Amino acid sequence: MKKLCLALVSAGVLWASAVSAAEVTTQSVINQYAIQVAAGYQDSLSSAREMQAKIDAFLANPSADTQKAAQAAWLEAREWYGQTEAFRFYGGPIDSETGPEGFINAWPLDEAYIDSVKGKAKAGIINSKTPITEAKLRSLNERGGEENIATGWHAIEFLLWGQDLSRDSAGQRPFTDYITAPNAKRRGEYLKLVTQMLIDDLASVEKEWQPNQKNFRAQFEQGGNDSIKKIFTSLGTLSRGELAGERIEVALDTQNQEDEHSCFSDNTHRDIVANAKGIQNVWEGRFVRRSGEVIEGASLKALVAQKNTDVADAVSRDMATSVQAAEAIQAPFDREIVGKKDAPGRKRVQAVVESLKNQTKNLVNAAKELGIKRLNTSA
Repeated sequence: MKKLCLALVSAGVLWASAVSAAEVTTQSVINQYAIQVAAGYQDSLSSAREMQAKIDAFLANPSADTQKAAQAAWLEAREWYGQTEAFRFYGGPIDSETGPEGFINAWPLDEAYIDSVKGKAKAGIINSKTPITEAKLRSLNERGGEENIATGWHAIEFLLWGQDLSRDSAGQRPFTDYITAPNAKRRGEYLKLVTQMLIDDLASVEKEWQPNQKNFRAQFEQGGNDSIKKIFTSLGTLSRGELAGERIEVALDTQNQEDEHSCFSDNTHRDIVANAKGIQNVWEGRFVRRSGEVIEGASLKALVAQKNTDVADAVSRDMATSVQAAEAIQAPFDREIVGKKDAPGRKRVQAVVESLKNQTKNLVNAAKELGIKRLNTSA
């Protein structure tokens, strides 16, 4: 009797799985994707607002402890923003021609464009007479060069940590830079303003993904196969062109700290993990929120599996390998990338690149199973 019960239970599970797979449609995948994007940006925004509260507390009472709390909040917020980068690269609210991405996460950043650096005590906007206003900083962002970054995550990062001049640690900006150093008041005003601008920009993106509104999400949910292609384009471009290419291979090639993503806080290793995890979230139709709530539903993986199980499984294996390889990178990233080809750190980083390349090839194959023949994977 016990064997019969187990058999019936097993059959029931298999039947339920079969029904679940059969129910996955293009529209159900698009709807689940929109739910995940909205949740992702909500969590990114809420964590950034908590960071803002810590930065306000630091500026109200600069000390080593309040500075450390603000830095910890920046690191925590980056975990959630990094996962949302899997929603980019198809002209959506974050990076359309009028989107705010360039104000949010532009890099690499020439720190001397913002503040004093070693050997240049009077460098930067803070040490000039330039008005510190939103309009002015937006007009100065990327003016005259791609590294002339005035706003966003990495401007805040630099203002919290300062230059990273150590082989074994992140930047060591003293909290007294906000009390007794030259232009301390302007430095505080700058940090407060760029933090508020980041919040406003993230909120503008989050608004476009809210449900039951006349916004980008409403159009996206009616997009059919075009929306599926956008999802694939996002995953392919972040996997190959952006993450494997711009964010890792360039740094491996130059072995230059200036080419790592979060060079002031030494958080690049976590940026890579968050990006890889974000890609996997979209593919699997699953997202674990800050609250611990699990959002799970119709997935791109299941949609492809209905056409070709082997191709879908290959993508899943590659993505699991990429996340695992990314988590194996040791901090600081700027020490991992130096040395000869067979240096342990370089081999760990190179393993991520190779896995991302494999997953991109299989993503292209998966897209073909759904009739998408030319998938762009270049950043």
